Amino acid sequence: MFSIKNITPRQLAFFTALGLAVPVGLLVFLAEKRWQPAIIYFFVILIAGYGLINFVLEKFIYRKIKLIYKFIYQTKATKKEETYYKYILPKKSIDEVREDVEAWAEENKQEIELLRQNEQFRKEFLQNLSHEFKTPIFAIQGYVDLLLQGALENPQVNRRFLEKTATNVERLTNLLSDLDEISKLERGELSLFKQHFIIQELVKDVFESVSIIAEQRQIKYGIKKGCESPLTVFADREKIRQVLQNLVENSIKYGKVNGSITASMYITDGSHVLIEISDDGIGIPEKHVPRIFERFYRTEEGRSIDVTGSGLGLAICKHIIEAHGQSIHVRSREDIGTTIGFTLDRRKE
Repeated sequence: MFSIKNITPRQLAFFTALGLAVPVGLLVFLAEKRWQPAIIYFFVILIAGYGLINFVLEKFIYRKIKLIYKFIYQTKATKKEETYYKYILPKKSIDEVREDVEAWAEENKQEIELLRQNEQFRKEFLQNLSHEFKTPIFAIQGYVDLLLQGALENPQVNRRFLEKTATNVERLTNLLSDLDEISKLERGELSLFKQHFIIQELVKDVFESVSIIAEQRQIKYGIKKGCESPLTVFADREKIRQVLQNLVENSIKYGKVNGSITASMYITDGSHVLIEISDDGIGIPEKHVPRIFERFYRTEEGRSIDVTGSGLGLAICKHIIEAHGQSIHVRSREDIGTTIGFTLDRRKE
């Protein structure tokens, strides 16, 4: 069915020439009062007009359109592509070409926006990286300077200064270790040694490992009632231990004195298990929630509470869970608490 929207260049040339030939033929007929010269003029104008208009469209207008297409798709004119540009492309209507150009423009707009976001992320990353390194380095520099200025000879302070220096050196070592690990994770170099294990037993081991620091803040911990029934998952036990360890330690750091930490496990769709670590701590402001898994991203309040962390823990957790082909999520409200959960595969038969 004929459609003006999908008119081809040749059809456009024909109808334009026809629009010129009809009135010319009628004028000749009215002037000569004979059909023969009118018909001759009609066909001459139709054929000549069609040829001229088609030539202009093909050689000038559509040549420019072809150049636009070459630019859009960044192609080099091979034999096959020349055939496409010569025989296939001219069949496209102006509207179709416009739609293609608009689609290309929208795609590039999205790419530019992504580049802007990545540039902003890069700036923030470098700023945060500088901040994380600057604090321990300046502390080490300060203690070393004091020791060189005479404190080294004072037995009452030299040991204390050296211990503080060692603490900051350890912090730098941990930071570099975390950076190395997350670099490997982002390059996809993480090797998983999956096995079957009961997730409740691993959670209990993690709770036991942090029991001393939890008791210091009088924070209670345990598995939620109704979630005690053993659930076997299929994952890398040590990597999942690392995830749980990080989540529980964060809950202790940002938890309230006399607060609580609860672990819960649920079967979701029959083939996955959802594990959640919840606390009743300070929570996370809503505007910061979408960014907590970014490298080095921490709120100012978080930095003031955790002055020794690297800011990479949650980013590492996210990469480990995604390496398992699973997802991790967070729910949080200020002054109410935070829940971070992730899924794992159930037992493989």
